[in-house]
Amino acid sequence: MAFDVAFRVPGTAKKMAQLLAVSLLLLGPAAPMHAANDPFYPSLVPAPGSDLSDGDFDDGGKSWQEIKAEIPPAPQAANLVSFYVSPTATMNFFIDLNSMSTGADGVVRYTMVSKSQGGAVNISYEGIRCQTYENKLYAFGQKDGSWSRARLSDWKPIKESSSGNRQHAALARDFLCQDGMIAGKLEEIRSRIRENHPIKPGS
Repeated sequence: MAFDVAFRVPGTAKKMAQLLAVSLLLLGPAAPMHAANDPFYPSLVPAPGSDLSDGDFDDGGKSWQEIKAEIPPAPQAANLVSFYVSPTATMNFFIDLNSMSTGADGVVRYTMVSKSQGGAVNISYEGIRCQTYENKLYAFGQKDGSWSRARLSDWKPIKESSSGNRQHAALARDFLCQDGMIAGKLEEIRSRIRENHPIKPGS
């Protein structure tokens, strides 16, 4: 008898418990809806080892899609404009202004020509994504004017290297990107490079 008395629920308390149970049942279906809007909701976080990155969940959770890159014609000397990299650079770098484009995916694409002091010339078609501060190599230019697709064409973080040849960092920070976005319209970018007017003078 003592056992029954110790665990008996009074009538009022029993009714309150029943009301609480009903309330929890009614609130149950709404809980996932609130959780889905939570920025820390597990379904919006890339699983370890997946191919997705944080930058792929822009615009309210929609996956970022890269548009197809169209390889431009081979660069012509008349269209090449040099840009400043650093006082210790061991190469000279040029952009083919005619090759430049800005995509709906937020990527600026261009042909870069680099020349060493010994006369060696490298030609590459590349892209810079301002939002994630990454660059990508699409193709290499050949002496006969043709292109060969790059075997390794993954997006890579742009490093603010202390070495002299920091061409991607200089191009992105000084001419192409600002506050995680493309810095203006295409013609504004071309003019900025042509006139050597960096976004942040002295950077």
